[in-house]
Amino acid sequence: MRNNSLPFSPPRISEAAISAVTAALRSGWIGTGPLAKQFESKFAAYVGADHAAAVSSCTSGLFLTLKALGVGPGDEVITTSMTFCSTVNSILHCGASPILVDVDPVTGNIDLEQVEAKIGPKTVGILPVHYTGYPVDMVKLMEIATRHNLLVVEDCAHAIETEIDSRHVGTFGNAGVFSFYATKNISIGEGGMVVSNDEELIARVAQLSLHGLSRGAGKRFSEGEKRTYDVEEIGYKANFTDVQAAIGLAQLDELEQNYRHRENLWAQYIDGLSDLEVRLPTGPSEVIGKHALHLFVINLGGETNRDELVESISSHHGLALGVHYQAISQFQIYRDILKLRVNEFPIAEAWGSSCVSLSMSAGTSTEHAQQIIDALKATLS
Repeated sequence: MRNNSLPFSPPRISEAAISAVTAALRSGWIGTGPLAKQFESKFAAYVGADHAAAVSSCTSGLFLTLKALGVGPGDEVITTSMTFCSTVNSILHCGASPILVDVDPVTGNIDLEQVEAKIGPKTVGILPVHYTGYPVDMVKLMEIATRHNLLVVEDCAHAIETEIDSRHVGTFGNAGVFSFYATKNISIGEGGMVVSNDEELIARVAQLSLHGLSRGAGKRFSEGEKRTYDVEEIGYKANFTDVQAAIGLAQLDELEQNYRHRENLWAQYIDGLSDLEVRLPTGPSEVIGKHALHLFVINLGGETNRDELVESISSHHGLALGVHYQAISQFQIYRDILKLRVNEFPIAEAWGSSCVSLSMSAGTSTEHAQQIIDALKATLS
């Protein structure tokens, strides 16, 4: 048994990021201020969007965007059955109903043929997820959405670098929402970003993220500005800070370097695991555009107990593996709330019972990856 352990997808925090945080702390301004605005502008430019609003998490960004678009009780929003619970929760928090769709058996992305079949009189939008960083076919999805006059909000939590024909995902629909959680490709710890070409939408998201105030502290305490403000609507507390922005700005500068490192890890996993009887993920060469390489997910098939394997590798080898994800329909609470049937989404449920994610981050060393390969070979051979 191993007492020491290696974490799942550890972040890489550079000296530049540490120095940037120190400077932010010494500035005396650690809430939402000039660095947050700078990060919004720089991130929007990176993905090719006109406007951006930084928020406390991707989850809050999804919720606030749907809210700002007017999604509410009585509405239905179509989304994937293979995603983290936050995607579905953001719809439920608006008072709307998530309508789940099964996934493509190769990529794990939402099955667009089934999307069209699920559109009904209450459908107001589609919320696709670019699972693992592999892009949903947004050209086809937008054709469907346009034909039925539907909103589209892209969940880009895995997809900071993802492109389709040199166009970043997140810029196809009404808005895209990105994540800066601890394991993400920009790893701030927490945080998210909403991007859109709709200036009014981004302004409303930003306002909703800070109590519905007419003017945030960064504006009120600038030289020559009035200290007073109005509460224009009942908002939420989901703003982003300058301390977070300091890390984000540094990591934007390091994004391409970190991507190249994950490319090497991906190739190492493919080479090291090719002899095992597992299904390896769809790779970057099979994408029209760019795969963000956020998650390296293998499927064990029905013969191996996934949970036992994850526990065995943790206890005997000191290595953390991930599960991304159990299908939404595998959770009792969603079966109850959404009135889901057993095996209603057979592909997602089979995927959710047999998928294992391998450490795949800028902080994952090649030695760490090799230990995972060796442990899988020892356990599965």
